[in-house]
Amino acid sequence: MATVFETVRSSAAILSAAGVDTPEHDVKLLLAEAFHVDLRDVDKAMLMGDDVEHLNSALASDSPESGAWVNAKTTGNTVAAAMERFHSMMDRRSKREPLQHITGHAPFRYLDLKVGPGVFIPRPETELVVQEGIEWTTRHGMYRAKVVDLCAGSGAIGLAFATEVPGSEVWAVEKSERTAQWTRRNLDETTKRYPAIAGNYHLEIADATQMPTLNQLDGTIDIVLTNPPYVPLSDIPVQPEVRDYDPDLALYGGSADGTLIPERIISRASKLLKPGGLMVMEHDVTQGERLAAFARTCDFVDVVVHNDYTGRPRYLTAEKQEIV
Repeated sequence: MATVFETVRSSAAILSAAGVDTPEHDVKLLLAEAFHVDLRDVDKAMLMGDDVEHLNSALASDSPESGAWVNAKTTGNTVAAAMERFHSMMDRRSKREPLQHITGHAPFRYLDLKVGPGVFIPRPETELVVQEGIEWTTRHGMYRAKVVDLCAGSGAIGLAFATEVPGSEVWAVEKSERTAQWTRRNLDETTKRYPAIAGNYHLEIADATQMPTLNQLDGTIDIVLTNPPYVPLSDIPVQPEVRDYDPDLALYGGSADGTLIPERIISRASKLLKPGGLMVMEHDVTQGERLAAFARTCDFVDVVVHNDYTGRPRYLTAEKQEIV
């Protein structure tokens, strides 16, 4: 029986040869998923030089024979089944299927969201959009807020805000009915852990760029949070995980430079927000200054372009001009 360290090393070499950016990390996550254990269990087994079968201990402790040794035949069969799952997942990952599609979920702040074909996989940098909104409510002594999440996708932004700022009311707008199935699924899963948000999260199937969308809320919203499609049509992603699996509707910004849809989102946000309200919008690293300038023409002030975790300009914040 190979050790966990040997399994990770040999499997990482396969993913590396396939062009995967984070081969060892992906292998460890797939092992953890296959054995239904935590990532820390895989790291510990690697450190201790344990055989792969030691990853089965978590499964054994949950068996009806809890407190007793599971017999060798049963353990062997369980390990074999887990390894079969692992090799199947490895085969999919080596073909550049997204890791999150294989595992069926993706972490986002304090949530674990369901994802798969038809929905954009939430990225770590988008967590900053939520953080800006939360920090703004704190600075303004706001214990609850009226929030709109334009281009909701998986529901990541709106659900994160609703769970972290209890009492807030969120309206999420998603254009694709197929994608909205994932939004609803994540809402259902999230309300199991946070029942209070069930009546405070509203999903609207509509085009977020159109003025009639949520027009009954115009001038009443405290915060608009959005991660719109913004990839330039002239800059098709080279990563197969993005190019071949993320929905085009969630990726491309509708013009060569990708700013057509973001600019329409800015215009819609301006109408939704009350004077003094906040917009936070993610964008491409090439678009910050142009979108900031456009925001200023839409009655936004204090427009600032912010860097992401890698130091690249990734999102902007802007406040709706107060009426004098």
